[in-house]
Parts: sequence; structure tokens; C-alpha cells
Amino acid sequence: MMPVYGGMECGGTKFVCATGGESGKLLARTEFPATTPAETIARALEFFQGQPQPLESIGIGSFGPVDLNPASPKFGYITSTPKDGWRDTDLLGAVRRAMGLPVAFDTDVNAAALGEARWGAAQGLDTFLYLTIGTGLGGGGMANGRLLHGLVHPEMGHIRVPHDLRADPFPGGCPFHGDCLEGLVSGPAIEARWGRRGETLPPEHPAWDLEARYIALGLATWICTLSPQRIILGGGVMRQAHLFPPIRAHVLALLNGYIQAPEILERIQEYIVPPALGGDAGVLGAIALAAMAQ
Repeated sequence: MMPVYGGMECGGTKFVCATGGESGKLLARTEFPATTPAETIARALEFFQGQPQPLESIGIGSFGPVDLNPASPKFGYITSTPKDGWRDTDLLGAVRRAMGLPVAFDTDVNAAALGEARWGAAQGLDTFLYLTIGTGLGGGGMANGRLLHGLVHPEMGHIRVPHDLRADPFPGGCPFHGDCLEGLVSGPAIEARWGRRGETLPPEHPAWDLEARYIALGLATWICTLSPQRIILGGGVMRQAHLFPPIRAHVLALLNGYIQAPEILERIQEYIVPPALGGDAGVLGAIALAAMAQ
């Protein structure tokens, strides 16, 4: 019997839990809203404890900020999150104590990046970025075949990009920084700026070219600093597929021919892409994390 692993994708608005094996095929899957920590974690544990085959280990990909330092007393905690009630939640510890299994822990975007590297749009690459743009903006990925960590972990949503207040007087929606990139392009920022949820705005609405330009400013910065072999854009906002062509066009204009790579100059439609695993990239990546915990 092949080993079965559990995966938890812990997002700011919902949790996705699943089981699967090394093939990347899901055996069971559920999702539910993220309410209080106690209630949400209990629902995840109930799912895993009810599986017909014992699990070898569990992987967690969580929204953040999180503490990824194994030597820290708060390793596995969600730390300074703006999400009500979740600050200083011991997510890793709660799962480990209840399940009595090895548990791997990383950011939700790093988990999604790992899933795409194993089974999706980043197969065969060792240096790439995965960004999710939805309730917030998170960035992760790999450099030389290793998930991006560091002092804490990347917080790509909180970089500064040029903000012309005359053209866009919206002050930004980030509770920490106002008009950082996340504060300008996240789903809540779109709704706050235009008074309507993004999915209700037609493709020709001026919101989308503004959105594409801000996202492209971030991508151009990361292309010049990290030199990724590919950029994968996921999350709820990027389900608006009409965003991809203007983002690519703005990136080309911003780089202005400086990066002499055919992947960008000639095949940018293959360079800035949606996730091949769709909405399951995160939970599949969490399962891949679990397999690495053995």
C-alpha cells in the first residue's frame, strides 16, 4: 500500500485539507471558511482523523506572517497577521499534538510553489516565483532548487511601487503600510477603491489596467533582483484571465529591452503564466511538504 500524506492549505479566508500520495493525485479533499483558530483547526483535525488509511505525515502551508525558524520558541506560529483573532496562533503545535505525526510547515505561497515545481507549471525549473493575489498578496518560490526562506520569509506583497495619487487617489488598504503593493492590488483593495468586488467589474473597466500596471511594477522589480526562470500568478484576483495580457505588456514596457532573455522578449506568454494546478496548487504543495517530512 502506497503511503498517504495529509496537506493543509491555510488561507486568510478558507482552509483546504486533502490527502494524497507521491503521484500528485488527491484521494480526499475538503474546504471550509477560516473562522476562529479553535474552530478552524478542529475542523481540519476532524478531517484528517476520519481518513480510512493512516497518514504518514502532514504538511501545512499557512498564510502569514509565520515563524519558520525551528530554533524559535514560536516556530510554527502565525505571528503578526492582521487577521482578527489569529495573531500568535500555534498552528503547527496544535496539529502535531493532536495527530502525533511528523508535521512540515511553510508559507502558503511556498507550498503552492512546491506543488507547481513537483507537478505543475514550474516542472524542470530551479529558480522561479509563485505569487498569489487575492485577499492579500503573497510571494514565494525557489532559488537554486530550494524554497525561499531567509531571516523570516519573503513578504513580496509589502514592497513599495510608484503610486501616482493624482491618477489613483486611493490611499491603499494595508493596515500596516497603506499603499504597499498588497494595499493597492489585493481583492479588498479593488473593492474599497471601486465600491464593487473585482469579479463584478467588466474586463473593460479601468480597474484592470490600473491593476495590471501595479502588478507589473512588482514583477519587473523581482525580475531584476531575483532573475526567475518563470513567474506563476495565482489567487482569486488572477482568475480574471484577461489580466495576463496587459500585465505582460506592462512588464515588457517597464523592462524596455534591458533583460536580454528570449523567454521574456520572445515568449513572455510562457514566462508569466497561471498555475497549472489551479486552485489545488497550495494543498498539493502541502502534501509534497508532508512527503519531505519523512
